[in-house]
Amino acid sequence: MKIVVLGGDGYCGWATALHLSARGHSVSIVDNFLRRQWDHELGAQTLTPIRHLTERLRIWKDVTGHEIEQFVGDVCDYDFLSAVIQETEPDAVIHFAEQRAAPYSMIDRKHAVFTQVNNVVGTLNLLFAIRELAPDCHLVKLGTMGEYGTPNIDIEEGYITIEHNGRSDVMPYPKQPGSFYHLSKVHDSHNIMFACKVWKLRATDLNQGIVYGTTTEEVALHEGLINRFDYDEVFGTVLNRFCVEAAIGHPLTVYGKGGQTRGFLDIRDTVRCIEIACLNPAERGEFRVFNQFTERFSVLEIAQMVKAAASKMGLEVSIGHIPDPRVEAEEHYYNAKNSKLIDLGLKPHFLSESLLDSLMNIALQYRDQIDTSLIPPHVDWRQTHNDHREKEGAPAGSNGFPKRQVASKAASNRVKQRLER
Repeated sequence: MKIVVLGGDGYCGWATALHLSARGHSVSIVDNFLRRQWDHELGAQTLTPIRHLTERLRIWKDVTGHEIEQFVGDVCDYDFLSAVIQETEPDAVIHFAEQRAAPYSMIDRKHAVFTQVNNVVGTLNLLFAIRELAPDCHLVKLGTMGEYGTPNIDIEEGYITIEHNGRSDVMPYPKQPGSFYHLSKVHDSHNIMFACKVWKLRATDLNQGIVYGTTTEEVALHEGLINRFDYDEVFGTVLNRFCVEAAIGHPLTVYGKGGQTRGFLDIRDTVRCIEIACLNPAERGEFRVFNQFTERFSVLEIAQMVKAAASKMGLEVSIGHIPDPRVEAEEHYYNAKNSKLIDLGLKPHFLSESLLDSLMNIALQYRDQIDTSLIPPHVDWRQTHNDHREKEGAPAGSNGFPKRQVASKAASNRVKQRLER
């Protein structure tokens, strides 16, 4: 298959691109490196030393013989994106190219607006490009379980049967997003569903849980292919944060009571789920939804598992409860369905002691590089402006965000020149 991975330099996108390339697919990566620039903006860096995308792809080719083409540009630039779709003629597009952190969207008005414009406009551009240039292409969009919120009923996979006043209908499952980021993903889902209805596109919405792990079979082939390990309060996931805190002897920072329960999955299952979706495409006109997670844990359960793993390594770890900076239920019912991907062949990797040990070992290996100022939460959902430690000298445009249009236009011209030759 010819597959384009939008956001292929990011955490999930990088692992996915390698996984698909290793299985013989013709893979292209599209990225504008905003994720790396957000590190500079926030004064935070991935704990693991990731290399530039060009060098990563060179190493991948040297190690495996497989070549992945890269296109540098912005999906919010329609001329650039449409040129990429026209050149690559993809069978599938994997859409990771969005601002994906809830805390980032809650920093202030600028970050909320940026998140929604970036995510919604980028997805709209993609829908139009597919309709006009590759109408049979299968869109695989990475959604989030956070679209559903935490309702007091079971969470179905995308749709629910409603009976009301003697009549019944199958309708999209009600959404209760918990941040401006999650709201942007809900809007994406609505736009994609509408495009499938009116243009007969085919799309799969993968509502993904919290992903953990840094290693896949492909990433492990060479140290230069190493993936991100984010631990800051904006982009770092709860398991990474707890492992880093345990490694330096900092109390594990459980928000509130710790009963917040979410779906989790291993990065190895993320890449396999995406492969399954590509190999089993939606029908024309179909907008289908899979809940992509393998296990459910509360924040406090994660903390207790990390504490136990650290104890076996001789580390003394305590669990601390701090006020929850988010507006969310700290104790709630949570039972989400997740059978569709398993029915299609997913064999889950469950969170094991060995996996926890590997994450702890990464935190210990790079312990000297841990910035403890990144641990306390600075983004409070209740405030309209938060101090997010913006680093002086960060590459930014006039609006305070990383520059994006110059690189995007240059990349767009490069693609157009290749098409004219």
